[in-house]
Amino acid sequence: MTPDPRLLAALHGLAQQAMVDAPGLAVLGLCGAQGSGKSTLIAALASDLEEQGTACAVLSLDDLYLGRSARAELAHRCHPLFATRGVPGTHDVALGLATLDALVRGLPAPLPRFDKGRDEPLPMAQWPRAPAQTRLLLLEGWCLGASPQDPAALAEPVNTLERDEDPQGLWRGAVNRALAGSYAALFARITRLALLAAPDWLVVQGWRDQQEQALRDVAAPRAMTRAGIARFVQHYERLTRHILTEMPGRADLVVRLGPGREVLALESKS
Repeated sequence: MTPDPRLLAALHGLAQQAMVDAPGLAVLGLCGAQGSGKSTLIAALASDLEEQGTACAVLSLDDLYLGRSARAELAHRCHPLFATRGVPGTHDVALGLATLDALVRGLPAPLPRFDKGRDEPLPMAQWPRAPAQTRLLLLEGWCLGASPQDPAALAEPVNTLERDEDPQGLWRGAVNRALAGSYAALFARITRLALLAAPDWLVVQGWRDQQEQALRDVAAPRAMTRAGIARFVQHYERLTRHILTEMPGRADLVVRLGPGREVLALESKS
């Protein structure tokens, strides 16, 4: 799917603003729910910028996921729901910050990559390297730039997963504390932030099902059943709803998407 030219142009403009704001390494952040088209959009933007001579690199929050054994330890120590990757707490934030620090120093830093099929980080030898003196990092993720919720908002479960498997709110409380802690330090490095705003949570559920249907169509071994998807997406629901409510008021660019991922409106603060 080719990105909307208007959206690409808006992101080009935001990238230029970011590089004016940050004379060293600039970080353009892109937040968007699962299935919103972040990866396709970032790849097209990176290609265009490189053709124009901008030394840029691409990093996804997904590539900072902890592997299965690390998450199993977290699940044992904190809460069983942390065995599933996705929410804040299941990323190696220290690795993300170290990568940014290396890019700031102008090094051809290795860029972490995660193999979702194996559910493990790829060996470092297989990571691509950013160009020396990288000028712009394109950083994307489903919860990139998210802020913690007011603790009072955590009291009531938002779905059956929270009601049945986190009745005391221990998991969602730990997720919220992670956002207020190490994730806040990572997100503070974002120079300019764009949000791909889905119409609502139900549309996001549908997009996620489309992703898995594509895998089922090619008999991919990691494709989930519809029942599996229904449970899996509930891990993301609370924070996705919060982002769609809270982030538009502070993002530098809000891209209003329709159910087919079509661009309905571009709302810029500049």
